[in-house]
Amino acid sequence: MKLLEGKTAIITGATRGIGKGIAQVFARHGANIAFTYASSAAKAEELEKELTPLVKIKGYLSDASDYESAQKLTDEVIKEFGKIDIVVNNAGITRDNLLLRMSKEDWDEVIRINLDSVFNLTKAVTKPMMKQRKGSIINMSSVVGVKGNAGQANYAASKAGIIGFSKSVALELGSRNIRCNVIAPGFIETEMTEVLDQKTVQEWRDNIPLKRGGTPEDIANACLYLASDLSDYVTGHVLNVNGGMLTY
Repeated sequence: MKLLEGKTAIITGATRGIGKGIAQVFARHGANIAFTYASSAAKAEELEKELTPLVKIKGYLSDASDYESAQKLTDEVIKEFGKIDIVVNNAGITRDNLLLRMSKEDWDEVIRINLDSVFNLTKAVTKPMMKQRKGSIINMSSVVGVKGNAGQANYAASKAGIIGFSKSVALELGSRNIRCNVIAPGFIETEMTEVLDQKTVQEWRDNIPLKRGGTPEDIANACLYLASDLSDYVTGHVLNVNGGMLTY
């Protein structure tokens, strides 16, 4: 059963890691995909070639942290695909440092790319989704946005901001049948973690109740649920996908 048959999704930052995993799972479930990338045209072409046999897919060189670029992306996707049913705001960066040593530039860049981009693209798709009276917006936060983390004040602030923003959007747009939810991943093993000291990585795994790091597919499956009609009565929710790192 294909849960996203006939739907069109925008996924930001989809050429690697979690974003790529989301694109792959969505394609297997029948969603046509418009994805963004920041620089790597080669990786974008690889993803298009991989998924073209399954669905219609197109990559866009686009910076959602730029207000006008987000609007332009939305217009181009509607022109190419006809509609937008799902948005996954996934793109993000880190610039870790202790607050004492954190530069204003590192603060500003993380807030701009991680938080401004979510506002920009969500605002851009609001009118089209209101016209069709249906839509699912999924914003990628982090366990760090829920509990904080030393050395990541900028990243934690951006990811916590996403949670407050998303809950507000859910309240505003619920009457138009537009849902807005958050996924808060824990420690997810991607290309970025492969270069880390493996002893440190194993220590992180050992401290997780499920005794492993997550995979991009773990996050993608959570996105699949929130994007599909299975979650038609779920909005304003933060779904923690972290192997038990955070319990209440």
